[in-house]
Amino acid sequence: MSETVESGGLYGTADDADEIGERFASGDVPVAVYGLGKMGLPIASVFADVSGNVTGADIDPDVVESVNAGESHVEGEPGLPELVSETVESGAFEAVTDPRAAAADATLHVIIVPTLLTDENNPDLAVVRAVVDDIAAGLDRGDLVVVESTVPPGTCRDVVEPRLAEESGLEADEFGLAFCPERTSSGRALQDIRGAYPKIVGGIDRESGRVAAAIYDRVTDNDVITVSDATTAEATKVFGGVYRDVNIGLANEFANYADGLDIDVREAIDASNTNPHSNILRPGPGVGGHCIPVYPYFLLNRFDVHSPIIQAARAVNDGMPTHVVGKLEGALEQHGTALRDATVLVLGVTYRAGVEETRNSPAVAILQQLSNAGAETVAVDPMLDDVDGVAELVSQDAAADRDLDAVVLVTAHEAFDDYDWDAHDDLVVVDTRAALDDVQFDHDRRVVGRADGD
Repeated sequence: MSETVESGGLYGTADDADEIGERFASGDVPVAVYGLGKMGLPIASVFADVSGNVTGADIDPDVVESVNAGESHVEGEPGLPELVSETVESGAFEAVTDPRAAAADATLHVIIVPTLLTDENNPDLAVVRAVVDDIAAGLDRGDLVVVESTVPPGTCRDVVEPRLAEESGLEADEFGLAFCPERTSSGRALQDIRGAYPKIVGGIDRESGRVAAAIYDRVTDNDVITVSDATTAEATKVFGGVYRDVNIGLANEFANYADGLDIDVREAIDASNTNPHSNILRPGPGVGGHCIPVYPYFLLNRFDVHSPIIQAARAVNDGMPTHVVGKLEGALEQHGTALRDATVLVLGVTYRAGVEETRNSPAVAILQQLSNAGAETVAVDPMLDDVDGVAELVSQDAAADRDLDAVVLVTAHEAFDDYDWDAHDDLVVVDTRAALDDVQFDHDRRVVGRADGD
């Protein structure tokens, strides 16, 4: 490392961990958070609450305007509207549309923008690279850059550090870089950020890890786990997501045996999980969202490693919408109705209950397959204003007035507890999550993962 950085910096100072944490918590360390989306806004708000000195940067002027008005554009996050309002009103948090202006004033830079996939399912780091270039334009000696965005393992080492050095003109040992993955779920972001789980920290070098750990020790009420390096920390996040995809794929494969075994697969799974060595997750209509179905490709399409298990899980989970439509088609035929002549209601289009997100949602694939088969489709989702043309979106009351042949429950929003099933006669109901077990009606219900007729 170069000689000790003068007071005011973070990386390479003579300050110990307590001194770094105190400077951060007292507002002496200007923070810039890049990306104010569904995870970025909660992270920026918590940092503002802890440090009192945060600038959030987002290229969407509507997002910036809403934040500076003290409003949260992110729905379904308990406590977030209040926290945004409080931190903006106190002057602890402001937003700008120019990331380079934020970078020029910041000493701590936090990246929380999405890593998407190309049409060929290759990781697309274009947004991350753009933010890195913005940071580099204002990077000073002694600054610390933290990546919270989920990225393919090796990204900090192979992409972020050399790009920061090249674009800033600094040597790599004159600034810090750490990967500290966000470990949050939609609907509980503030709880998770503040310490529901230990915080993982991995520095590109030992000093980066030390400084990042000192910062996050003030952010989280839980433990801070410092792993060997940034690549290990990156792998920690990706491996966890891939594990869930594989586990769900296994549960879905078990569910596909249900008819032949004449069992309820969830009963078998629950009983199996009473053994501490068994932790099988729940089957369903597939896997959606911006995380679990995406992370496998951070490995599959970036490294030359034979990965039959990960590939098989992706195939199983991506095939579940077809399984659901097939189950519906078979049931309709038993009722004397062809799928192409049916009117089908899909309850729930978002990928998870209570979450305003349709990316990779199994419901979208189900609606598309139904439409391709010639069925008339209608959808209800209390979280959405439209469904991008894949179906007619109506209210629950309007759906109850429709002449339907079938209902497919994909996402079990709480509002569906009040659905008026008695408004329909002789429905086929496909329950993809066994969410209607406690509902009493006379319709023909088929459950994914349960032998028909049980």
